[in-house]
Amino acid sequence: MQICLSHGGQTQFRTGQPTDEVLVATANGISFITRSGSGWSQSRRALEGKHISALLIEPAGGTIFAGTHGDGLYASTDGGKTWDRRDAGLASPNVYSLGAAQSGSEQRVYAGTEPAHLHVSTDLGKSWSQLPAIRSVGSVPQWTFPGPPHEAHVKHITFDPRAADTIYASIEVGGALKSIDGGRTFRDLHGVYEDVHRMVVVPTQPSHVYVSGGDGLWESVDSGETWARLTDGNARIGYPDALLVHPETPGLMFMAGAICSPGEWRKTKDADSRIGRSRDGGKTWEYLDGGLPGHIRGNMEAMVMNSYPGGFLLFAGTTDGDIYLGENEGERWSTIASGLPPVSKGGHYRNLRDDAELVGAAAH
Repeated sequence: MQICLSHGGQTQFRTGQPTDEVLVATANGISFITRSGSGWSQSRRALEGKHISALLIEPAGGTIFAGTHGDGLYASTDGGKTWDRRDAGLASPNVYSLGAAQSGSEQRVYAGTEPAHLHVSTDLGKSWSQLPAIRSVGSVPQWTFPGPPHEAHVKHITFDPRAADTIYASIEVGGALKSIDGGRTFRDLHGVYEDVHRMVVVPTQPSHVYVSGGDGLWESVDSGETWARLTDGNARIGYPDALLVHPETPGLMFMAGAICSPGEWRKTKDADSRIGRSRDGGKTWEYLDGGLPGHIRGNMEAMVMNSYPGGFLLFAGTTDGDIYLGENEGERWSTIASGLPPVSKGGHYRNLRDDAELVGAAAH
C-alpha cells in the first residue's frame, strides 16, 4: 500500500495495514522509499528534474497526482511507473497544493497555484476549471509573499468531512478562506493571522478547525467564525506548518516546524526544527526526541499520518533530505532515508544552504 509525503498534498492515509511504500516529493522528482523486512531504502525515482510540491492519491481509483513548482501537473495510473501531463486549464505551472473530495458519485480533484488560483477537475485531471470566486474576497488586494515574485499562493486545501461542498483554502500570505457551495463563492474568515499555512478540520468534530501559520497555532470551535490563539512565535515551534489530527482521537495532534521564520534562516542557515505532540487538542505540547537527532537543521516541510486498525505511523521530511518514521504515537523515531534532494516548498531549502550546498542539492 502506497502513501505520499509532500508539502502541499495529502496528509492523512487510512489503510488496512501499515504502508510499505512512501512516495516522497522532493526538489528533484519523487523518491520511492520502500520497506523490506525491518528496513527501508530508496527503490526508485520518478519525474527527475522536476520540483514536486504536492502529491495526492485519488481515493476512488488510485490515480496519483504530482503538482510541480514551475512545470505543471502530472498523473500516474500504474503506481508511479509512468506519468502523463494533466494540466490543461490550469492558470499557472506552479502547483502548490492538491486535494480531493467525493460528492455523491462525483470525484473532485482540486489544485491550488501561485499566483493564487483554485481549480477543480471532475475527470481525473484531463481538464480543469477555475473557481474564480476565490479572488473575489475582500482580502485579495493585500495578498502577497515575502520572496520574489511576491505572489501569494494557495498553500493548502481541505474539506469538511460532512459536506464536500465546504472547502477551506489557505492563502500564503493572504488569509483563511471558506466556501460552502463547492467553490462558487468564497469569503474571508476573520480573526486569524493572515499568514495561513494550513487549516485542519477535526474528522470527529468537523466544527473544530485549526490553523497553523506564520504566527503560531490557532483554533476555532465554530467552523472558522471565531478564533483563539494557542501558540505564538515564542513557542518552541515558532513557525509551525505541518499539522495532523488523529482521525479517531480528536485531542491527539502532531505539529512540526522551525523555531523561527525563513527570514532568520537566511542569516543562521538553521531552522532548528522539531516535532511536537499534544494530547489535549493543542493546549499544551511536548516535543518529541526519542530517536530523532538532538538538533535538526533543516525545516520539517512535510508530515503525513498513516492510520490502520490498531495504530498509526508518522512520516516527516526535511529540507536536508532526511525522512523520519515515528511509531508508538511518536515515542519512537528512526531515520529511514537521508541524503535525498530537499523536501521543500518552493525555495525554502535555499534559505538554509550556502552556495556549495546548493550546487550539491542541484546535482542530486
